Parts: sequence; structure tokens; C-alpha cells
Amino acid sequence: MALLIRRLPLRLEVPIRRLRQPSMRWVRIPAGFLLIGGGVFSILPLLGLWMLPLGIVLLSEDITVMRRFTARAFDWVERRRPHWLGLNPDGGET
Repeated sequence: MALLIRRLPLRLEVPIRRLRQPSMRWVRIPAGFLLIGGGVFSILPLLGLWMLPLGIVLLSEDITVMRRFTARAFDWVERRRPHWLGLNPDGGET
């Protein structure tokens, strides 16, 4: 997760880091559900399928079952698509 956050522009990186702090749980949970709901209605303008995984990642910070699912997904990405995380195929950073 930290590798993905580091690849964001600075104006997005700072709020995302703040949102991941434990004290921001009261913001993270409703935002996750709203993003998942927006992903379900992806046929509408401005809403899109991109909202679904973002909502799942936000909720995975607080819900154990989703945390395991997200960890497996990140492990898969790290093994199969390391360039998505800014890694070389051998596992080192670019």
C-alpha cells in the first residue's frame, strides 16, 4: 500500500496518508461505503468502476475480512505486475 501511495502526486499523497491514520476511522468507513456505492452505479456520468476498488481498500483498513482479501490482491500484484507498484521484475524499486 505504501508503494502505491508514494506514486501519487503530492497533493493526493498527503490527504491519503492522513486518511489512513487510526483516528480517521469515522471518515474512512462512510467514504468507503460511498465509493463502493458509486462504483455500483458506474453507468452514470462522473461515477465509475474506479470507485469500487478504492472503496474496498478504504474499508479494508477497518474490516478484517476485507483486509485479508486486499492483502492477497496486493501480493498478487506484487508478484504478477510489479511495475504497477514501481518495482522492477526482480522486486527492487525503480
